[in-house]
Amino acid sequence: MLVAVPLAGGCKSAPGPVRGDDGVPREVAGPSPGAHGAREIVTFPSGTLTLHGVVYRPKREGASPAVLWNHGSYKEPMVAFDELGPAFAAHGWVFFGPFRRGQGLSADAGPYIDDEIDRANREGGSDAGARTMVRLLAGEHLDDQLAAYDWLRTRPFVAPSRIAVAGNSFGGIETVLGAARVPYCAAIDGAGAAQTWAKSADLRDLLLRSVRASWAPLFFFQAANDFDLAPSNTLAAAARDAGKLAELRIYPPFGSNHGQGHNFAWHGSAVWAADVLAFLDGHCP
Repeated sequence: MLVAVPLAGGCKSAPGPVRGDDGVPREVAGPSPGAHGAREIVTFPSGTLTLHGVVYRPKREGASPAVLWNHGSYKEPMVAFDELGPAFAAHGWVFFGPFRRGQGLSADAGPYIDDEIDRANREGGSDAGARTMVRLLAGEHLDDQLAAYDWLRTRPFVAPSRIAVAGNSFGGIETVLGAARVPYCAAIDGAGAAQTWAKSADLRDLLLRSVRASWAPLFFFQAANDFDLAPSNTLAAAARDAGKLAELRIYPPFGSNHGQGHNFAWHGSAVWAADVLAFLDGHCP
């Protein structure tokens, strides 16, 4: 079962409290040895930018399957990577968590996406904010994901035909968009668009077109008390109608509010692990 492995030790940047999507402060763990080695901090190019990422590798010889995890909108995604990375490595998977521009270790590579959306909301109203969100997720941030994929598939410790994509929240949106662009072997969307689906017809149209064009089998999951279950239900149905392989899991409520339910996509790995890993192993043999 996939469970979070606690880490301890120093951090490349000074550790301190960060806030997850539910606003709860948490500590950022440092790059100390875990069950499957240290967190490795890497760089990769995205156009003219230099972005950062973290890699956790299984202790095995030769090339391994890999999962590229797209983080959500919270400013310091390391907290999610450190919960998930060692656990995927324990199951024999390379875990690569790229930081898109403006967030985490790539904070100096561009503005923070939520700041750009908030500014558009203030200056042009909610419709302008929604348009900005779609433009960034389908533009610069998708470019960063595809650049991360290009970097990952050239690593000697990765089997290039066995790279899956996954992500939570904004990262779930990125997962669906990326699966329509490159040949991932599987795609895992955890709570993508749960906070934005009802606010943007453009986003709904973009995601529907993307699942119909997906290269990869798709797995959608959410907790029952997430903000909105329509994205997973609608996208899974649309993918199946288009002849794609798609699975859907709605799990019992996680925590006591919508924010905690939304963060199930990374805090709840002990619950969704068996289903996700079976899907990955089945489609990335």
